Amino acid sequence: MYVTEQLARENGRDYALRMLKENIIRLELEPGSSISDREMAACLSLSRTPVREALLELAKAKVVDIYPQKGSVVSLIDYDLVEEAYFVRSVLEGAVVETACDRADRASIEELEANVKLQWFYQQDRVLDKLLELDDEFHRLLFKTAGKMQAYEMMKGMMVHFDRVRNMALGTLKDKSLVEDHEKILEAVKEGDKNTAKILMDKHLKRYRVDEEEVRRRYPGYFKPAAG
Repeated sequence: MYVTEQLARENGRDYALRMLKENIIRLELEPGSSISDREMAACLSLSRTPVREALLELAKAKVVDIYPQKGSVVSLIDYDLVEEAYFVRSVLEGAVVETACDRADRASIEELEANVKLQWFYQQDRVLDKLLELDDEFHRLLFKTAGKMQAYEMMKGMMVHFDRVRNMALGTLKDKSLVEDHEKILEAVKEGDKNTAKILMDKHLKRYRVDEEEVRRRYPGYFKPAAG
């Protein structure tokens, strides 16, 4: 179980929700696995009530299935929901990267450059957990540069379906395409080239589709059967 300390601003429910999401995305809680609210509460030093509230929130988002008298189970991945999450992300991030081209200053460019340098460092040794964190941070920095952090927080609440597949795809990639994508997006932002930045972002977000067959082959038990 991946656990970090509770943040100063977090109440128990928000802390439990964040930890559950991160463990589901990281596949520490695998699709189809049971979640014990008692064990989760003990692990996080919380009562069971905030954990149950977090599980109910995840059930609304179809990330967790709750069965009366039986307990909670991490939902199998539904590619229809992955596609819907991709749609939301592609619309928002396409607009955000265009806005970032207009608003980027020296300080924001330096933050993005430092992030990409770290990505190359961890790519060399294939430290996938760190690469995933830096990938998230790169996109957060673009929203910050664009002055759209509220939109970022709204988007993150919908992204568990997409992020689970993104995490699995990261493990199947055999080249440096994801880091190269970020480097090219950064160059377009530095040059203020909105059209190129948007095209590159769309290509970047579509990579999980390119890897779908390989991801399904490697993790056959994680997905709901395709419709039809």
